[in-house]
Amino acid sequence: MTDERDSMSPTKIGLQVLWSTFWTGLPIKLAVAVLFLAMGIMHFEGRLGLAFLMLLASPVTVFALPVISAAFDSHLGEGAGIALLFLISIPVDIWAFGVVSRTFFLEKFRKNPPDGLGLTLWWKSAVAGAIFLPILWFLVGTVTSASISMSHSLLDMDMLKAIPVAERISIELTIWGMISTTVLLILLLIGVSIVGRIIRSKAATAGPAPENYQGIVTRWDLMRVPADQTLMLTAMTGAGVALSLLFWSVLPVTTPHPHECCKKEEVKARPAIRPLESLNKDEKLIAQLTAQLDALEKQKAESDKDKTKGKQKASKETASPIQKKP
Repeated sequence: MTDERDSMSPTKIGLQVLWSTFWTGLPIKLAVAVLFLAMGIMHFEGRLGLAFLMLLASPVTVFALPVISAAFDSHLGEGAGIALLFLISIPVDIWAFGVVSRTFFLEKFRKNPPDGLGLTLWWKSAVAGAIFLPILWFLVGTVTSASISMSHSLLDMDMLKAIPVAERISIELTIWGMISTTVLLILLLIGVSIVGRIIRSKAATAGPAPENYQGIVTRWDLMRVPADQTLMLTAMTGAGVALSLLFWSVLPVTTPHPHECCKKEEVKARPAIRPLESLNKDEKLIAQLTAQLDALEKQKAESDKDKTKGKQKASKETASPIQKKP
């Protein structure tokens, strides 16, 4: 069992610690990020939203972001909220690193977690991230650009020019997407392995846990239970209520409103339908139409009668001269 713990790969160590640390600190950082977005002190480009989320979620990127922004002229966004958010993330990451690493040392290494373990692992990982992540950013960008050019050149060959446009786009996207994704995954595994080596070197200097397995389990359980549960529950509830009230108080101010030139015309609501009034109006309308129809029929009958009398009179006048001839 001891040999198995000692032979654990750095990649596996780094992946387990970083994955748990990620989920431990991310909810707190996301709550602060949403609050800053509502306050309007932080704006970032939509196409870089995924990169922003990855940098925010990782506990080793607090120093890498300024380096990437300065070296590659890559701006995730603007506003004082971005710098403030990453500063607030520092104590959150230190706390998350401490919680996860103490548990990992007891469970996997059977080692006694030293004091200040979270702070030590955080600053070492942050320095490693400040060196490695800009290299990753540069290599992935270079490989992506080269693979896009290669896919264009490949499909410009005479034997492939007959491919339709839709299929051509799909093939190009598949080619350069697979290449860049593969390079990104390989570099991420290397970065995780570096963090794992930092954790394993720290575990090598730690002393063994004095308790047996049952004692380690008991100690592990007690670590997850706060000394003053009422105080912790009150503090968490108060912080949640304060953040909620602050969020809803600033949200209407930053809610976008349409410009004066783009305002839509106000549409008046239709009055409520009243069946009795509608029936009465219909009855009155039918009565009026019936009276008008009767008047028209009467007028037409009189007109036809006058025409008939005129025809009879004309026929008599025509017949009388004929009868007077000898």
